[in-house]
Amino acid sequence: MLKDKDGEIAIRPWWNGYSAVLDGTHEGAVGWFGEQLDFLRTEYGVDGFKLDAGDIEFYENNDQTAAPSSPHGQCEAWARIGLNYALNEYRACWKLGGQALAQRLKDKLHAWDGNGLSSLIPDALAQGLLGHPFTCPDMIGGGEYMHFQQHSDALDQELFVRSAQCAALFPMMQFSAAPWRVLDAEHLRYCVDAANLHSRLGSEILELAKRAAEDGEPMMRHLAYSFPDMGYEHMNDQFMLGEHILVAPVLQKGAIKRSIIIPPGVWKGDDDSIAEGPCTVDVDAPLSRLPWYRKLDGNSFI
Repeated sequence: MLKDKDGEIAIRPWWNGYSAVLDGTHEGAVGWFGEQLDFLRTEYGVDGFKLDAGDIEFYENNDQTAAPSSPHGQCEAWARIGLNYALNEYRACWKLGGQALAQRLKDKLHAWDGNGLSSLIPDALAQGLLGHPFTCPDMIGGGEYMHFQQHSDALDQELFVRSAQCAALFPMMQFSAAPWRVLDAEHLRYCVDAANLHSRLGSEILELAKRAAEDGEPMMRHLAYSFPDMGYEHMNDQFMLGEHILVAPVLQKGAIKRSIIIPPGVWKGDDDSIAEGPCTVDVDAPLSRLPWYRKLDGNSFI
């Protein structure tokens, strides 16, 4: 176990209590933990693991470790454990860009602005540029546990749906609160539609993941990444999935219309409309709709 500056077992506050912490520089500790995970795989057929935590705030610079380290070094050591498993998920990482590690965004609020829905796209785009292409939004509807719990008796169903739509064409999407338990029939149907869209494009998303494993390019891309010198640097409310899918979710409460920047090329919308860019189009976007476009000229596959 990690020891504090006084040589005592370090006890650190955790989201639902307190815990001792494994020393990621201790070969015996890492080996023991791997044995526990491997037992779950062989005994119960578990495919992979969500390896929570690893955040640098759970370590101190003066902690006593088996080998010289730092909070960032411990974060890196924790992330390296996931390299042993084909299926993994992290929310913290250090110096492991380009590795086969799925990274979700850190806990988001059940809110529209600030560290809520509006932060999903810019944070995910930054993550891809930092060398982590296999990115995942936080839990649909917001995964910051205490904040979500505070609003559990009066969840914003519109926010839940728009969160699901925003996540639908991320490389991954994940629910925590079961939509059928917290939504009425109409809002549940819209979330199912978002999940079905993700499933329908699954083979294309998988192909993008395979390419990212080879060349390190982001799966989700900023418009300025795909279309440089077009003045798109400040576009943080829409994104490209690969080079041929443009996604423009609705991120504002009560909005049933939105403006969409269409880059150069000919694009076919989810509503079968055709737009020739570069241009800006104003579209209807009722709660039932996630606006997205596929580029038609050139290679129409992702």
